[in-house]
Amino acid sequence: METSDLNEEALMAAYVAGDGTAFDRLFTALAPRVYGFFMRTFNNAAVADDLTQTTFLKVHKARKDFQNDKQLRPWLFTIAARVRVDELRKLKPGQQIELEEETETATGAVEPPRLADEVIDEASRAAKVRAALEALPEAQRVIIHLHRFEGLTFPQIAEALGTTEGAVKLKAFRGYEKLRHELKGLS
Repeated sequence: METSDLNEEALMAAYVAGDGTAFDRLFTALAPRVYGFFMRTFNNAAVADDLTQTTFLKVHKARKDFQNDKQLRPWLFTIAARVRVDELRKLKPGQQIELEEETETATGAVEPPRLADEVIDEASRAAKVRAALEALPEAQRVIIHLHRFEGLTFPQIAEALGTTEGAVKLKAFRGYEKLRHELKGLS
């Protein structure tokens, strides 16, 4: 089977076995998601790029620890979450963290041209969503990012963040409730 036919876990297994092409494919597929994770916290492209590189360096060093019967993304985001915590500890007291503006679609697909009113309406809606996300406490924002944007389950998020599933669910519930309240009326 060629590496072009493999899923993420199979690519990781191939990488662990020494296939450099498999790592290139994993990096190409997952680095933008990890980068987005860091951008949502730090709103700084240089920091997000450095932390993405640090995360994949740690993946490289720990590749032999990956268990083939597990999903790759929760393992990867556990590493990324630890890198994030390390970086947050370096921040000076009172230094603020802002949410980045997303400039591309999640799929990277080219969208058909739209009417100016639709673009303005969508931009306005996106700005309101960003503002509501930014208003959330950091812990809720990270959980919502991992759940909503990365598709991790609550048990996977709890493992990645080193906390309990109950704590993750509670923070997610509170965060989603705040978002529902703030975004009431948006369609």
